[in-house]
Amino acid sequence: MKKGDIIEGVIEEYSFPNRGSFFHKEEKKEPSGEKVVETITRKVTVKGALPGQTVKARVKKKKEGKADAILIDVVKGSPMETKKPLCNHFYSCGGCTYQTIAYTNQLKLKEQMVKDILAPVIPSIDSKSDDQDDSFKWEGILGSPSQFRYRNKMEFTFGDEEKDGPLTLGLHRQYSSHDILGIDSCAIVNPVWNEILKYTQKFYRKLGVPHYNKRTHTGVLRNLVIRQSETDGSIIVNLVTTTHHSIDETTRNIPWNEKRSETVDELQLPQYVAGLLSIGEPKPVGLDAYTSHGYEKINTKKKIVRDTRGKLQRVNGSFEDNVGNGEFESLSYYNRIVGVLYTECDTLADAIVPDTVTLLYGEDFLMEEVLGLKFKISPFSFFQTNTKGSEVLYTKAREYALEAIGGDDKDGKTGIIYDLYSGTGTIAQLMAPVADKVYGIEIIEEAVEAAKENAKLNKLSNCEFIAGDVLKKLDEVEEKPDLIILDPPRDGVNPKALQKILSYGVDHMVYISCKPTSLARDLEIFEANGYQPVKGCSVDMFPNTQHVETVVLLERRTMEKQ
Repeated sequence: MKKGDIIEGVIEEYSFPNRGSFFHKEEKKEPSGEKVVETITRKVTVKGALPGQTVKARVKKKKEGKADAILIDVVKGSPMETKKPLCNHFYSCGGCTYQTIAYTNQLKLKEQMVKDILAPVIPSIDSKSDDQDDSFKWEGILGSPSQFRYRNKMEFTFGDEEKDGPLTLGLHRQYSSHDILGIDSCAIVNPVWNEILKYTQKFYRKLGVPHYNKRTHTGVLRNLVIRQSETDGSIIVNLVTTTHHSIDETTRNIPWNEKRSETVDELQLPQYVAGLLSIGEPKPVGLDAYTSHGYEKINTKKKIVRDTRGKLQRVNGSFEDNVGNGEFESLSYYNRIVGVLYTECDTLADAIVPDTVTLLYGEDFLMEEVLGLKFKISPFSFFQTNTKGSEVLYTKAREYALEAIGGDDKDGKTGIIYDLYSGTGTIAQLMAPVADKVYGIEIIEEAVEAAKENAKLNKLSNCEFIAGDVLKKLDEVEEKPDLIILDPPRDGVNPKALQKILSYGVDHMVYISCKPTSLARDLEIFEANGYQPVKGCSVDMFPNTQHVETVVLLERRTMEKQ
C-alpha cells in the first residue's frame, strides 16, 4: 500500500465524527512473486462512510498498522440506508450524510457513538460492561421535533465550482475546502432561502464582482448569512465582503473608523437590496428611499452599526413604502425579509470576523420564543440553530438543574447560579425563577447586550450578564455559586478556566456539550477532582448530520463516598 492507491472494503467500525473504518490486508511476496512471505493488516479510516457500506477509497496517509483514506465511491449501500435523499445535492455536498437512514436508526447510531466515547470515563454507560456500578443513569437520546427545514441560520460562501469558473454561491463541496457547490434545494433550511441565494448569485455574477480567494487573499464577495425566526418567520440577510480587492497588512491595519471601502460602489448595494425585497413582487421596486435614507453618505460614520469593540447602533432613517415589503408572495406571510445588513470583513481566517456592519434596510435583530420566554437575536450572537430542538435540549438541562437543587420552579429558590458560556442568556433566564441570582458570562459582547435586553423583555430582574472570557471574569463575581451550568464551545472548557470552576466546590454542575470527545476529556478532569456523572442523555439538534448534543449532571462525591 502506498499513497494514492485505490482500495476497497466494507465499513466494519464507525465512530464520531462520521468516521468509518475497515481492515485491509496487504500481502508481501518474495522477489519471484510466487510465495507470500508476510501479510500486513491495516485499519483504514474513511471520513463520510456509513456502517455496512462497501466503499472505494484513495489512500491519503499511511502509518504503521493504520491508514487514512478519502472516500471516492460507494460500491454498495449500507443495510441501514433505506431512504432516498430529499436533497438534490446529497451526493455532492456531504453535509447531511444520514439522509438515507431512517430517523429512528439515526438516533440509535448517534446514541451508540456517544456511549462509545464516554464508556472509558463512565464504564456503566454501556450495558455490555461488567462494571456493576449503578450510580450513573443513561437516559438515552431525545429526537428533534423536525428532521428537515429546521435550521434558523446558515452561512453560505461565494466561490466557484471549478477553478476560474463562474461565480457560485452555496456550500463547500464534499472533501474540498475550495470548491463551492451552488445550492438551490438545501433540505435542512426553509425553501424560500433558495430564492434569496439564486437572486444574489445572479445579481453579482452579472456585475462580475469577484469572490474572495482565501489562498491569494484577493477578491471581494465572501459570505451570505441568512437567519430566520422560527417564531414569526422574519428573515435577516447579511452580505459579507472584503473592503479591498487585495487584503494585505496595509489594508488590514486601517482603523475601522477611517476605513473607506473601495468595493462599495461596485457592489451596487441599493440596487441589490431593492431587488432582494422585490422577490415575489409583480414589478421592481423603486430606489428613492435609499437617497432619502442617506445611503449616499456611506463615507461617514453614520454607516457604522457595529465596530470592532462590539458596539451596535442603528443607522438613522427609514425606507419608504415603495422599496418593497420583503414578503415572498408565492409563499405565506410567514416568510418576509425584515432586515438587510452589509458586513465588511478583512480577516485572513476562514471565518466572519466583522470590522463594520451597516444596516441597509429594516431591523438588525430577530425575535424568537423558547419555552415561553422571548429572545432578541442580534446578527452575530449565538443562538441554537434548531429552535424547536433547543426547547428539548433546554428542558432536559433545566430538569437536571432542578433535580440538583432539589425542587421545581414552583418551590422556593436556591442561591446563586452561574451560567458559563451563556450566549444570549437562554439558560440563565430559564433558571431565573428558581434562583436568588443568576450570573451569565459570555465572551461575545453583542450576545451579552442581547441577553440584558432579553432579561428586561422577560421581566427578570435577578439576571446579571457579564461580557468577557470566563477565566478572567469569574474573579470579578463576588457572590460564589451554589450551582454551575456549563455550555462551552465545541472544544470544551479552557483547562485553566476548568480548574477555576472546580475550585468553587459546588455540589452539582450541569454540562451541555456539542462535541462528545471534548465532553469525555473534561469528564476525566472532573472525576479526578472529585466529581462523578450521575445522569446523562443525548439530544439530536442536527438531524441528518453526524452532530449531537449531550447533557450530563455531575455530583461532587462526599468524603464517605471517596
